[in-house]
Amino acid sequence: ILDGQQRITTLYMLIRGDVPPYYSLSEITSDTRGLYVNLRSLELSYYIKIRMQSDSLWQNITDVFKGKVDAVTLMDKFNKDNLRDDLRKVNDNINTIKRIQERDFPEQIIPTTAQVRDAIEIFYKVNTGGIALTDAELALAQISGYWPKVREHFKAKLAVLKKGGFIFKLDLIVYALLGCLYHRAADMRKLHSPDNKEKIRAAWKQLESQVLDYVVNMLRAHAYVDHTSEINSPFALVPIIVYCFDKNNDLKQKEIKKMVKWFFYSQVKKRYVSQTTQKLDKDLHTIKESPRPFDELLQNIEEESRLEIRSSDFVGSGVQHPLLSMMCWYFKSCGAICLTTGVTLRRNMGEKYRLERDHIFPSSKLRERGYTMSNRLKYALAQELTNRAILTQRDSQEKASQNTEDYLAQVKQKFPEALKLQCIPEDTELWKIENYEKFLQKRREILAQRLNQFLDGITTTKPTIVSASIEEIIKQGESSELEFKSTLCWDIREEKRNKEIEGAVMKTVSAFANSGGGMALIGVNDEGGILGLEADYHALDDVNRDKFQLHLQNLLNRQFGEAFVAKKITIKFHEIEEKEICQIEVEPSDKPVFLTTKSGNSQPMQKFYVRIGNSSYELPPQEMTSYINDHFKAPLR
Repeated sequence: ILDGQQRITTLYMLIRGDVPPYYSLSEITSDTRGLYVNLRSLELSYYIKIRMQSDSLWQNITDVFKGKVDAVTLMDKFNKDNLRDDLRKVNDNINTIKRIQERDFPEQIIPTTAQVRDAIEIFYKVNTGGIALTDAELALAQISGYWPKVREHFKAKLAVLKKGGFIFKLDLIVYALLGCLYHRAADMRKLHSPDNKEKIRAAWKQLESQVLDYVVNMLRAHAYVDHTSEINSPFALVPIIVYCFDKNNDLKQKEIKKMVKWFFYSQVKKRYVSQTTQKLDKDLHTIKESPRPFDELLQNIEEESRLEIRSSDFVGSGVQHPLLSMMCWYFKSCGAICLTTGVTLRRNMGEKYRLERDHIFPSSKLRERGYTMSNRLKYALAQELTNRAILTQRDSQEKASQNTEDYLAQVKQKFPEALKLQCIPEDTELWKIENYEKFLQKRREILAQRLNQFLDGITTTKPTIVSASIEEIIKQGESSELEFKSTLCWDIREEKRNKEIEGAVMKTVSAFANSGGGMALIGVNDEGGILGLEADYHALDDVNRDKFQLHLQNLLNRQFGEAFVAKKITIKFHEIEEKEICQIEVEPSDKPVFLTTKSGNSQPMQKFYVRIGNSSYELPPQEMTSYINDHFKAPLR
């Protein structure tokens, strides 16, 4: 049973009164048997002695299904209880209950010859056709088809992390795996194929034994994060996990600081609260391609929202706002303590010392001043996060009934630095309840100033030149610096391999080298449509990407020389719409580059190409000499 299992099991137990054969009694976590039904109202309830013992209308529903209860056998009881008038309705209701067994339920029986993958495929279709599971849940189901114990492995690690205060869902692990293997987040289908089996096993081994523990400990040590409850979006951990995976946990101090700085801003600016997979996709691409990824990721956030925290950001913001977590992390970094116990805010042990975000001015006192739900604006001010201090649970319970000015005076006397470390104004006039809104204004200013100083001081990040994505490049269309090639060697019209097409690619490369440089994209037609490299793979006897690249490399080396290719040409591959394309990036040459071709009598001859507009042109001898002398600033000899 792949779908509807809980429903079917419940019906089976209620109708037959037994545990279904595909379960043992020990496996039933919730025994649904013993349900009673009121035969007049059809109300359902489990047995309540005081309510049902003397009421003939309440009957065990399994007895109804089994035919042990009917209007005739109950007639004597109904006469005794003066319920004869209800007999017709009771009879109708009994028949209504029994007819449940006659309902048709759609089913598909998997033949005994089917493989596990067939069952998984049915499960996938059922869940995408109805109330869909998340993409990550469906991907995990597909993974389970070729790695049956995968959930057990994931859950065992999650249980270990949970003991340390870091509670994650299976979804996060799946996103991390997709990111580590493909630097993507938006296409979970890439994990569906059994071809991933060994790659996923190897990636998980590294994540489980090294990377996840490293990331958690780094967050504790450098970002002051002790519990996932402090994190507003755990998806911010995916780029960090992938980066540490790529670097094999070999990070320098400067890299860690930049990572932590970006993490703080990703939380404060709610980077992944909306459009999560699209933003993750973009950020994971940056992790893969950028030489300074966290500088660029921080720049992405700044393009959407200013980085500076302003005092106005706190106005009306409640405890759910991520600024409160940022305050907590900052307080921990300063060595802040609980205001009356003196206990540090970091990694406290024992339930009594669990951290609470408690009101500085008690709600009860503010209500007396009109800060109630009947006045929306004042109520928001009463609940504002700037009216919160980070205390242990013990302290929170002891201070609830005190006046703020008395309480803060005691704190100041007992722990002179405690208020300053939590950015609480030390002007005693502001502690009076009539000056509550002035207190809020002052604390907003202090918090904004201190948090900005803290974030700026973590490390210096430099502006980066953000390169356009390959999809954005294709949308721009062909130009003097960009040309599309449908194939490298396959003739689409003749449906056969054609070396002249290889020559056309070499012509484009030489023209870019003799001009200002440029990019050729193989697997893209003239209109920007994505064709992919499958035709070329077929033309080269079904080779894979590595052999395709080797063939292309050999073509370039023979035509332009290994030294030129190594210095001036870069080959990359991209995947768009589940199709691979090849990018040839050519830097401008510092001397003329000639293309060797064969004449009509098969004699080698050299030609000189340049880019004019979005095409490559061969220059005749008289124009070539002038162009070379002018462009390369050296006379042609």
